[in-house]
Amino acid sequence: MIPLADRMNRLLVEGAFEVLQRAKALEAQGRSIVHLEIGEPDFQTPQHVVDAGKKALDEGWTHYGPTPGFPDFRQAIAQYVSSTRGIPVGVENVCVVPGGKPIIFFPILALVEPGDEVIYPNPGFPIYESMIRFAGGVPVPIPLLEDRSFSFDLNVLRERISDKTKMLILNSPQNPTGGVIPHEDIVEIANLVRGRNLVVLSDEIYTRIYFGQKPSSIAAEPGMAGKTIILDGFSKTYAMTGWRLGYGVMPAYLAEAVSKLMVNSNSCTASFTQRAGLAALTGPQNEVDRMVAEFRRRRDAFVAGLNALPGFRCNIPEGAFYAFPNIKGTGRESKELANALLNDAGVACLSGTAFGEYGQGYLRFSIANSYENLMEALERMKKYFGV
Repeated sequence: MIPLADRMNRLLVEGAFEVLQRAKALEAQGRSIVHLEIGEPDFQTPQHVVDAGKKALDEGWTHYGPTPGFPDFRQAIAQYVSSTRGIPVGVENVCVVPGGKPIIFFPILALVEPGDEVIYPNPGFPIYESMIRFAGGVPVPIPLLEDRSFSFDLNVLRERISDKTKMLILNSPQNPTGGVIPHEDIVEIANLVRGRNLVVLSDEIYTRIYFGQKPSSIAAEPGMAGKTIILDGFSKTYAMTGWRLGYGVMPAYLAEAVSKLMVNSNSCTASFTQRAGLAALTGPQNEVDRMVAEFRRRRDAFVAGLNALPGFRCNIPEGAFYAFPNIKGTGRESKELANALLNDAGVACLSGTAFGEYGQGYLRFSIANSYENLMEALERMKKYFGV
C-alpha cells in the first residue's frame, strides 16, 4: 500500500455520517432507531422546483455550463442577496458551486497560507477546522456561550484576534446550537475587524430558518461588504440536499480565485440543477414558510420534552433545526451518553464533542424528523432515564 500524503492526516470527518452508519447497522440487525443525527430537512423539494429540474433535463440542460454559473442564475442570486442583505451585489461577485462546502474549502485554499490563523466558532461545523488544517492554517476556536444564547464570547474574540489572523468564520443561525448572533454582537464584531487585514467568512446557509429576530449579516455593516464572503445555498431552505447547489458572494478578486479552483476540481455545477435553483429562488416561497412553521412546532414540543429529562437543560434555539441540550446534570460525558442513547434507547443523536472541544457536556438532536418521531424519541429517552 502506498502511503497517503501527510496532508490527508489533517482532514477531519463529520460525526453525523459515522453515527448514521452505526445506526443503519443496528437497523440491519432488526433494531428500531429514531434518526435525529443528520441535519437534513425531511420535507420534499417543492414541486415547482422539481418540475423545473425535469423540464431542464427534457430541454437538454445536460452539458457543461460556465464555471461560475449561468449568468441569469447568478443575476437572480445577486438580486436576492442585494435585497435580503441590503448591499450592492453584481454577477461578478457570485460563484455557483456544488453544495455549500466549496465556499468553505475554496476561499480558505485561496487565502490561507501555512501559519495563518483562522478564528472559528466552537462548537461549530467540523468542516471549518478540517479545511483550516488541510490548508496549513492554524485553527483558533472561540467558545460559544450558552448564557449568551450561544453567541461568541466577545472578550475572548478580542484577545485572540492578532496580526496573524487571516480569516474569521461566523455562522448564524448556527449548527449545532441553533443560536442566532444578536445584531448588537454583529455590530461589535464588525467594529473589531473592520480595520484589520482579514476576511470574514459568513456561513448563512440557515438564514431563512429562524423563529424570532431575523439574522443579521455582517456584510451589511458599514465597510464590511468588501471584506465578507457570504456562504448560502439551497440545501436547507428548499430541502434540496441531494441537488448539490450552493453559492458564495464575495469581492470580485476572490470570486475569480474561487472560479479558478472550480475549473481545477469540478469544472462547473450541474446545468439542470441551476435551472431548478432559479425556479426555487424566483418562484413561490410558501413551502419554505410552511417548513419553518413546522420546525417551530417541533422545536417547541421537543425542547420542552428535553427539559423534562433528568439532568438536561436546553435553550430554545432561535434558528436552524437543532436542539443542543446541556447534559452536564447527568454526570456523564457527551460521547458516552450519545452512544448509550443509540445502543440502549434506539435514539441516534450526536455528541457535542463532534463539533469541537467546547461541545463537551452537550448533545445535538436534529428536529428535521417528523413530529411523531420526535415524540417517540422523547418517550424512549424517558424510559431510558426511568422517568
